[in-house]
Amino acid sequence: MPEESISDQYPTWVGLVYIFNLIVGTGALTLPAVFSRAGWALGLSVILVLAFISFITVTFVIEAMASANAIVMWRHSQHRKRVLQTTGESAPSNSDSEDTPLVAPPLTSPDHSDMACRYYVICDKIEMGQMASIFFNRFGTTLFYLCFAIYLYGDLSIYGAAVAKSLTDVACTYLPKNLTCNDTVPDTELCWEDSMFNRLDAYRMFLTMFVLLLGPFVFFNVQKTKYLQLLTSIMRWFAFTIMIVYAVKSLFVHGPRGNPPIANLAGIPSLFGACIYSFMCHHSLPALVAPITNKSKLNRFLALDYTLIALFYLLLALTGIFAFERLDDLYTLDFGPRGLGNCSKSDNIFMLLMEYFLALFPVFTLSTSFPIIAITLRNNLQALFLKEDTSYNLCLRKLVFPVLAVIPPYLIAIITKDLSILVGITGSYAGAGIQYLIPTFLVYYARQKTNKVIGLGVMNKFASPFSGRYWLIFVVVWAITCMILVSVNFMQIHLQSWVS
Repeated sequence: MPEESISDQYPTWVGLVYIFNLIVGTGALTLPAVFSRAGWALGLSVILVLAFISFITVTFVIEAMASANAIVMWRHSQHRKRVLQTTGESAPSNSDSEDTPLVAPPLTSPDHSDMACRYYVICDKIEMGQMASIFFNRFGTTLFYLCFAIYLYGDLSIYGAAVAKSLTDVACTYLPKNLTCNDTVPDTELCWEDSMFNRLDAYRMFLTMFVLLLGPFVFFNVQKTKYLQLLTSIMRWFAFTIMIVYAVKSLFVHGPRGNPPIANLAGIPSLFGACIYSFMCHHSLPALVAPITNKSKLNRFLALDYTLIALFYLLLALTGIFAFERLDDLYTLDFGPRGLGNCSKSDNIFMLLMEYFLALFPVFTLSTSFPIIAITLRNNLQALFLKEDTSYNLCLRKLVFPVLAVIPPYLIAIITKDLSILVGITGSYAGAGIQYLIPTFLVYYARQKTNKVIGLGVMNKFASPFSGRYWLIFVVVWAITCMILVSVNFMQIHLQSWVS
């Protein structure tokens, strides 16, 4: 197996910073609003519980990655043995069948640790789709790609809506005299005075421009560069720091303006979806973990990462819900120059620039990620519908699938601009599948396959500390129960809105 090149590897702390930056993204900007609707006590409890369960399934993915590497190494050793037998050279006496287990030495043998180090390593970047093809049957692999595609569709819809909504909030300067800056401006109100466009028209116009500008990148292969990632990370942390400092300052100067309830069960659907979306990193773990040089204490460092992320989310949400009387579903809009027509603007040019920077922050960061996510979706759609050993029309590969990756998210974002609904549905269903169900079934079938192929005597040093079968059952039951509760709550909310 080829090892990662030295230049591509990085220390453990760098890998954890990458994971931290990956998790803390768009989902964090939707947390304060849903946190406020659900209540501060319920929100605090849900964030801590979901952070813990998300960490459990992260350890499942790490174990499955090591198991997948072991299977791939075993297959390579079988291939080498067949080549040696074909050329007439000496070869081990084991059967060539992949399902023939490696006869592992007893636990007291000094070679036992060498076997574990030889097979259960994470040196190759084996993506989630590759792991699904190794451990799942054809039906399971199809379900994986389908769930992944649905999640990416929701992801792109959220990106498009967030960018268009941010641009609309900054660009639309008209504010009716009967409204104040703290009021929500209806979509039917004009965007600019003496214009024929209302705010909804402006939103759809900006969304169309965004998709037309960045959508064509889906026809090519575009990869993130290290410098682009560094730039977006700096911008992200600059923005989050400003938001937290501003909210804390407002609390000290003006006192609590918000009055969120202690607990409100009606806010559970959006809170659950936003929290799952906010702790999502599972689909990108192979690319971030494989280059880490020292993985001996990986689970401990990941636990520290998740603890810091949970505390950061609580700090961001708790300061926001008490500092502001009303919260937008995109937190950055609470800091921007909303409704510039009749609103008081800061006389300080630096503060005014900060307001514009925060209001346009989603535009800067999400625009760099949109083409990457769209290309990933295109590749997954091709893997779902096309067979590897079959040749297809060039038009089908180069035109149909790129269009299918961009148009549906655009139409979804055209229909609704409510980010709490988009994040809630994406996180509660497809997100729950990727974060809870897929890692659980991956690790279950990985254990079965490695026990059969590698043998029971060779221990996986990357095994999850939650190795008992009851943990697997707990995660599956939790995911199904939460999806049922979310569905019931969504139906109740919509029924109430229809009745009223």
